[in-house]
Amino acid sequence: MTARAATGQAAAGELAGRVALVAGATRGAGRAMAVELGRAGALVYVTGRTTRERVSEVGRPTETIEQTAELVTAAGGTGIAIPTDHLEPAQVKALIERIDREQGRLDVLVNSVWGGDRLIEFDTRLWDLDLDNALRMFRLGIDTHVITSHFALPLLIRRPGGLVVEVTDGTAAFNRRYRGSLCFDLTKNAPHRIAFGLAAELTEHGGTAVSLTPGFLRSEEMLDHFGVTEETWREAVAQEPHFAIAESPALIGRGVRALAADPERARWTGQSLSSGQLAKEYGFTDTDGSRPDCFGYFEDVVFGGKQATAADYR
Repeated sequence: MTARAATGQAAAGELAGRVALVAGATRGAGRAMAVELGRAGALVYVTGRTTRERVSEVGRPTETIEQTAELVTAAGGTGIAIPTDHLEPAQVKALIERIDREQGRLDVLVNSVWGGDRLIEFDTRLWDLDLDNALRMFRLGIDTHVITSHFALPLLIRRPGGLVVEVTDGTAAFNRRYRGSLCFDLTKNAPHRIAFGLAAELTEHGGTAVSLTPGFLRSEEMLDHFGVTEETWREAVAQEPHFAIAESPALIGRGVRALAADPERARWTGQSLSSGQLAKEYGFTDTDGSRPDCFGYFEDVVFGGKQATAADYR
């Protein structure tokens, strides 16, 4: 039995020789996906705007792309940090030219750029929103993805089998419900359509494109919001009962790692996927050994009124 068959996860070194770009890898899901690709032996370029010398508008100076690159290398891959503002076409073009010059290939593109949480105004009508913030959200969550793919895809399609992952918030099914803020709703639905469209365009090149969402993510920012750590996160359930279904960033990281290592991943192309769905499909778990089904919990219990607890969905 192979290591993959036994654990449901890509074996160490299974992605050796593969080159990945994780755009938006400073923290959270982006960082975790980069690290897990590295754990399987990939060479991973990690990008973002916060470095040890400069802090982005997100304002979290303790999380940098250099740290992410170091974590990728420590996990068993090769991490290369390149400061990049993905709203600047010239910077993205230079990034892809450098990858081409140094590696001559790109096998995995993860579009995880965001940084707009601070701009969301939930339960606020469109006419009452701060328009500048709303339009900035589009720029951060949609324009960055389109710009990055525009420059990266010609390199990715040189070899058949390339993978594009559009990271978003909420599955396509979950997002049929209004997300409480029009511009946030639009921004987080766009990656589903980007993946759907890219799946059609990549077919003749043997490529796969999917959209992927975590569940209730225990990101660094979310842990700080509740005043807990990854070790003490369950203490936050008293403040927010639904946090009981929360998952670590490692879960979506392991999902991308499994997709990248799956020779039959084309069966997913054009689809909206979740970390929990991939965990079930590939047989991996979160860091605590559980397999949280966030969207099942919300559909059945929170919205559907089923008498159950988050523990029944882990």
